[in-house]
Amino acid sequence: PKAAARARALALLARFGLSAQALQKVWTLSGGEQQRVALARALITGPRVLLLDEPFSALDADLRTHLQTEFRERIDAAGIATLLVTHDEAEARAMAQHGVRLVGGMLQTVW
Repeated sequence: PKAAARARALALLARFGLSAQALQKVWTLSGGEQQRVALARALITGPRVLLLDEPFSALDADLRTHLQTEFRERIDAAGIATLLVTHDEAEARAMAQHGVRLVGGMLQTVW
């Protein structure tokens, strides 16, 4: 039902510190706010697995570091298995428990 979906969406936005922006259009938000909205959209459906494909590539260094920590905490709290695709090994190490690299079409364990 619409009312229940709206209530869940507002609760999730509150958890992400975005209650004040609930009625704004996404393109009016800052880069970090847009990334948080994207994660909230992904989490609201209660997925069993989450795919993050270069989620921080368009952000400046400070915001990137902050959101890496925030996303990891929120994803851990939700208990969702997540696959992070990135070309930045430091980012992968900051967010992941395990790292693999694609080499010659084969997965190679890095850590």
